[in-house]
Amino acid sequence: MRIAVEKIAYARSGDKGGMSNIGVAARSPQWYPVLVRELTAERVQEFFSDRAKNTERFELPNINSLNFLLHGILGRGGTSTLRLDPQGKALADAICFMEVELTAAEAEMFDVESLHGIQS
Repeated sequence: MRIAVEKIAYARSGDKGGMSNIGVAARSPQWYPVLVRELTAERVQEFFSDRAKNTERFELPNINSLNFLLHGILGRGGTSTLRLDPQGKALADAICFMEVELTAAEAEMFDVESLHGIQS
């Protein structure tokens, strides 16, 4: 079963010079392993490959989160680019559209949560 990241996580992004960071936090601890497995630095780099030069991933297991640092995505910086999102704020929304693959057990857990209105 494939679902959008937004179904199991939320994200925030910001910028510093030509880089942007995206924090992705699991909506509940059980979804963190899915994020770790599915949101690799390579997959995120591929997703943003038209803009980012390189992507690093940092794991924050104590808060069930990942942080991605996208190098060069804003050129020489937010004020020097004509890109639609010069400060990198909308990149969190973009990563939420990525899809992740759930195992059969994870899909069952997701379906149960959805039935009980736990997912947003």
